[in-house]
Amino acid sequence: MGDPGDARRTPPFELPEFYVPYPARLNPNLARARGHSKAWAYEMDMIDVPQHGTVIWSADDFDAHDYALLCAYTHPDATGPDLDLVTDWYVWVFYFDDHFLELYKRTRDTAGARDYLDRLRAFMPVTGEITETPDNPVERGLADLWARTVPARSPDWRRRFANSTANLLDESLWELANISADRIANPVEYIEMRRKVGGAPWSANLVEHAAGAEVPAEIAATRPLQVLRDTFADSVHLRNDLFSYQREVEDEGELSNSVLVVERFLGCDTQTAANLVNDLMTSRLHQFEHTTFTELPPLFEERGVHPRARADVLAYVKGLQDWQSGGHEWHLRSSRYMKGGSPAAAGVLDGPAGLGTSGARIVSSLVSTAPRRLRSFTHIPYQVVGQTRLPGFYMPFATRSSPRLDVSRRHVVVWARRIGMLDPVPGIWNEHKLRAFDFALCSAGIHPDATADQLNLTTDWLAWGTYGDDYYPVIFGRTRDLVGAKACTRRLSEFMPVEPTDIPLSVVPVPGNALERGLADLWARTAGPMTVSARRVFRGAIEKMVDSWSWELANQFQNRVPDPIDYIEMRRRTFGSDLTMSLARLARMAHVPTLPPEIFRTRPIRALENAAADYACLLNDIFSYQKEIQFEGEIHNCVLVIQRFLDRDREGAVAVVNDLMTARLRQFEHIVSSELPVLFDSFGLDADARGTLCGYVTELQNWLAGILRWHQGTRRYEESELRRHGAAGTPPFGGPTGLGTAAARLRA
Repeated sequence: MGDPGDARRTPPFELPEFYVPYPARLNPNLARARGHSKAWAYEMDMIDVPQHGTVIWSADDFDAHDYALLCAYTHPDATGPDLDLVTDWYVWVFYFDDHFLELYKRTRDTAGARDYLDRLRAFMPVTGEITETPDNPVERGLADLWARTVPARSPDWRRRFANSTANLLDESLWELANISADRIANPVEYIEMRRKVGGAPWSANLVEHAAGAEVPAEIAATRPLQVLRDTFADSVHLRNDLFSYQREVEDEGELSNSVLVVERFLGCDTQTAANLVNDLMTSRLHQFEHTTFTELPPLFEERGVHPRARADVLAYVKGLQDWQSGGHEWHLRSSRYMKGGSPAAAGVLDGPAGLGTSGARIVSSLVSTAPRRLRSFTHIPYQVVGQTRLPGFYMPFATRSSPRLDVSRRHVVVWARRIGMLDPVPGIWNEHKLRAFDFALCSAGIHPDATADQLNLTTDWLAWGTYGDDYYPVIFGRTRDLVGAKACTRRLSEFMPVEPTDIPLSVVPVPGNALERGLADLWARTAGPMTVSARRVFRGAIEKMVDSWSWELANQFQNRVPDPIDYIEMRRRTFGSDLTMSLARLARMAHVPTLPPEIFRTRPIRALENAAADYACLLNDIFSYQKEIQFEGEIHNCVLVIQRFLDRDREGAVAVVNDLMTARLRQFEHIVSSELPVLFDSFGLDADARGTLCGYVTELQNWLAGILRWHQGTRRYEESELRRHGAAGTPPFGGPTGLGTAAARLRA
């Protein structure tokens, strides 16, 4: 553990100007919480009691870190008893972090760490009593806190809190593995993992508890609530990384810090990396606000949320805002972190202190971050950009092709004509376009060993998904009809019935257009042999993709270039990655019915799939840049997102995107070589089950190589094809609106 005096040493960078739009407030029960939490820590043997010969905290350490001050700032309206309880939880989580560091990270004891973490699950039963006897301060504290907290909460909250607590504990092994391998994560991997190991989702659960305002179970898993949790978590973690860089990286040899991740990924100096991390944190806070004001109200109306439940959600949002401001104030004051000599730090440490003084920094933070907020809304669409110079792509997997390629090429044209995709009205596609797109080339690469029927089915799914992606901007973008788009999305779900497998598929509504006819046909051909649970998973994958098309429309109507993290995570949906991966997963499960289904929900498998999906999505963005930016007036392209965020030209942004693709694919290889064998052992898989999962990995490799081959062979992105169907720089579906679009309308 770092010396509290670390904060007085020369900092490695100057802390940037932070975006803090809300004043920090101090809970009047602070003194009570200080006294209670110290007595509780002594009772749990956390202070001055050696653990395996090492004293984790002294009394001076505990007083200097002042976790009661953190909780008094982050929960300013909590009652005295609730503040005591929340403070004890934070004492426990920080003690766990330092206890794990001293006993397992510093010693690189992976086996001991795994046993230690496995035991902690016994002290978090969602139902029933704790049956294990705690034998160290971490177990003792967890058992006490669990018993004091969960009786007042709903079963849904208990499950969510148990899951976030388990993530926080279990993913410490990921940090330990990286330290042992001297491996620094790539930026996307880091953000995803930091949400789990960093603990902010866990903190969000405690916000619900302290505010007495649980998020209703029926909307807890929706995109708006998930984005609020994720943006809250990312902002908390990125802020902590800025303040803790000196302690973690220089003193503890820690590798899980976003400043270090950005520094290594971009090859920049530490100050530049710190500034970029702060920019990303600001972007996430802007996303939090944008989601609150533009996505929550429609969600309430669409789901018919009860007024009391709406009030609970808004109280929860306010609690998260209080946490951000209070957490920032605590970081400026706690001896646990460096101060960095920033203007923000000077205002607290050398200027006025006490209630109300944080408000003096709000105007400065709003002014300094306003240009970044405005930049997201000022893109001028339909700019003539010309063709993109393609970089060299990293692809370690061999490309194979099905011998049935030509048969599938002929089949998809016949199928699309029968479904109505080639009809002159609404005129989304014609036969020339469909042949130029060559979806069979893609399916032949991603499923080289498929039968004729299997290959045709994959080709048809690719055609249907791309048709839908083209359909929404034309049909609903022209008239700015977001309500109609969402109604279309809801109706599509009716063509994907889920019911017992011994009963024929229900009679679905009469399809009214090619999009509905195509889905009805594909669902019947695909879902018939599936179990109910498999159908539910597959339907969920399709619904995520279709829902994401409305998200794109909403951004398009606002002329808002997405936040980088939100873009990458939504891009997996808009690209339909989960759709094709679900087909492969379900096929594997059919081969080995005894394969535990939860294995596909483990971190290594999800990380493997996300890494593959990101590579494919970013690849598509590079190839489609001219098509989307010049011919379609699109804003959903990672090259553009990077241009706006890093203020780079197209060539520089393409280089960054390609570097990220390479990093994600190398992470894919790392998981296969280093993490899957451990996963196999932890589940005790037999040879057949291991072979099935290895076969799934091979399918993902084919998927990656096949998608690259398709992009290199399709004519969907060729300028000659684009000009054949529309003049460069001319808005084809109505003029753009929003900040920065006037010039484009004049030019058109």
